[in-house]
Amino acid sequence: MKPRWRRIGFLYLVILVAGVSLIAFALRGPQQTPQGFTLSEVIEKSQNGQVEKLVIEGELLNVTLRDGSAFEVNIANFNFDGLKEIGLNLDGVDYDIKPSSFNWGNMLLGFLPLLLFGGLIFFLFFRARGANSQAMSFGRSRARLFPENKPTVTFDDVAGVDEAKQELTEVVDFLKSREKFQSLGARIPKGVLLVGPPGTGKTLLARAVAGEAAVPFFSISGSEFVEMFVGVGASRVRDLFDQAKKNTPCIIFIDEIDAVGRHRGAGLGGSHDEREQTLNQILTEMDGFDTNTSVIILAATNRPDILDPALLRPGRFDRRVILDRPDIVGRTAILKVHLKGKPLPESLDIEVLARQTAGFSGADLANLVNEAAILAARRNKTTIELPEFEESIDRVIAGPERKSRRISPREKEITAYHEAGHALASKILPDVDPLRKVTIMPRGMAGGYTRFLEEDRSMYTRSQLKDRLALLLAGHAAEELIFNERTTGPGSDIKQATDLARKMVVDFGMSDKLGPRTFGDKQEMVFLGREISEQKDYSEKYALEIDREMNRLISDSYEVARRILTDNKEMLVKIAKKLLDQETLDGDEIDALFTDEERQLLPGAPAPASATPAEAAPKPKRKPRARKTPVVGPFFPEQSPATPD
Repeated sequence: MKPRWRRIGFLYLVILVAGVSLIAFALRGPQQTPQGFTLSEVIEKSQNGQVEKLVIEGELLNVTLRDGSAFEVNIANFNFDGLKEIGLNLDGVDYDIKPSSFNWGNMLLGFLPLLLFGGLIFFLFFRARGANSQAMSFGRSRARLFPENKPTVTFDDVAGVDEAKQELTEVVDFLKSREKFQSLGARIPKGVLLVGPPGTGKTLLARAVAGEAAVPFFSISGSEFVEMFVGVGASRVRDLFDQAKKNTPCIIFIDEIDAVGRHRGAGLGGSHDEREQTLNQILTEMDGFDTNTSVIILAATNRPDILDPALLRPGRFDRRVILDRPDIVGRTAILKVHLKGKPLPESLDIEVLARQTAGFSGADLANLVNEAAILAARRNKTTIELPEFEESIDRVIAGPERKSRRISPREKEITAYHEAGHALASKILPDVDPLRKVTIMPRGMAGGYTRFLEEDRSMYTRSQLKDRLALLLAGHAAEELIFNERTTGPGSDIKQATDLARKMVVDFGMSDKLGPRTFGDKQEMVFLGREISEQKDYSEKYALEIDREMNRLISDSYEVARRILTDNKEMLVKIAKKLLDQETLDGDEIDALFTDEERQLLPGAPAPASATPAEAAPKPKRKPRARKTPVVGPFFPEQSPATPD
C-alpha cells in the first residue's frame, strides 16, 4: 500500500495553495476609493486646501482629506516632481515619500497557475511509480519473490502425488548439496515441467520444493510476460533471469507456461509476434545457463500438447512430472491433510468418504472439506460429521439444494419414477458399483440425481460399457413404462448415451460388424491454435454402418433397461413412492425395500448356507444392462462422479 502522504499529497498541496492565496489577498490591505477620485480631482482638492496628508509609495498616492476620508490614486506615470509640475499644491499638507515595497500578494497570484501545474505533475509522477502503473517500468520482471526464510509449504503439506514428490526430491537434494552430484559427473535437469489437470497441485508442489530446499522462490505467470508493446516480454525474461542469477541457488516457477510457450507459427501473426519473441528469449536464457548455476526452472501446464518442441527438448525442460487425479489411496491422504486440526467425530471413516469422491482433484477435496465445515457451523455443531461431508459432496457435484423451487406434483412424480428407474437398474445389473444415494431434491440445474460408490478404473470392458448405456436409458424407460409418455427430463442421459455409443464404435473398436478399427483422423489445426479437427477417413458406406451400429447399441440397451423395469415393476413403484415420501434415499434404505427372496436374486447375492452345490451355483442372469453413468474415467474425465438428470 502507498504511504499516506503519497496518497493524499496532492490534496494537501491544493489546500496549501488556496491558503497562501487568501493570505496574499489579506496582505494587500483595503483599497479605499469610496469617492472614486481621479488624479486631476486630487490636484484640484489640494489647490482648494482640502488635502490634509499625502503619502507617495511606489505607484500609489495615498490621500487623506481633512474630513477624515482616505483613498488611493495610481500615479504610474508621475514622480514627486512631476506631480508638482502639473499643479499639486503641498502648502499646509503633511506629505511623505516612501520607497516602493514588494507586493507579495500580486506575486503569489501570478505564480498560482504555476503552483497548481507543478502540483499536478507531482501527483502524476508518484502515481506512475505506484504498483498499479507500468508506465515507468515496462521491461522489469513481474515475478514475486518469496524469500528462503519466509514460512512456506513443504512436502508434508502435499499428499496423493508420491511419485511426483519422489521425482522432485532429487531437485531438492541438488539445491541443498550440489557437490554430491557434481563429484559423480551428474547434471541435474535445468527445467522440470509439471503436467496435470487443473486442481491437482502443480503450484503447491512447486512451492513445496522451494520450502524443502529453503531457497528463494520466484513465481510468475506466463501471461505476465506479454504486453502490447513490442520487446517488453523479452526484456522481462532477461530481467527475471538476471534476478535469479543474483539469488542463486533459487527456483523460478512459471505457471501456465502455455500462455507464452505455445507452438511457434501457430498464431495469425506469423513468427514475428510478441509472444514468440518472448518464447525465443526464454529458450536463449535456458541455453545460456551454466551447468554449475544453481537455478532450476519449474513450469506448470495442463496443455503439454501445444507447447513448442524446442521448449521440451533435453537441455531445457528435460524432465516431465505427471500429476493425475488421485486414486482412493491418494484421496484418503489428501483428506487427512485438509482435515488436520479440524474437530471430527471418532466414528468418521475417511476411507468411506474417499470412496464417494472418485474423480475429485486435490482442489475439489479442499473445497469439499471447507463446504462441510461451513455447513457444520451453519447448523451450530461442534464437530464436522458425515452428513455434512455427504452434503458437501452433493454441493460440489450438482450445486446447492434449490428448496425454494416450485415443482408441480406431476413433475415431482415423473422425477421420482425416473430416478427410481436408475436406482432399480443399478441394483439388478451385474458389475455395477454400489448405489450410495438417490434423490429428487433439485440441485443446480438438475431435478434429481443418483450417486454411486465409484471404483478407480483405468479401463472398461465392453460389458461394462453396455451396462452404462442401459443404466443411462433406465430413467427414460421408467417414464415411458409408467406414464406412457416421453419428457425432456432424460435429455442429458440420452446425449451421454449417444456419445458413449459413438466412442464404442468409432474409437474403441467394439462393434462386431465393423471390427476392431477406428474411424476419423483427428488432426491438429496448427494455425488455429492447434485445435482438434476430425477428418473423415472412411466412405459414406461406413458412415451409414456407424450410424446403424450406434442405433443398435442404444436400442438394445434401451430394451434391456425396459425389460428389467417391466419384470420388476412392483419394486419400481415401491422405490418411487418412497422417494416421493422422503425425497432422498441412501443405498441401505433401498436395500431394505427388497424382501429376502428378492434380495437373493440380485447379482452378487450370497447363496443360502443350507443350499446344495447345485442350488448354490450361480443362476443364469437376465440379459440386463447398466446403471446411471458416473461420469468419470477415461471417457468423461472432465465431469463429476455422478450424473444429475
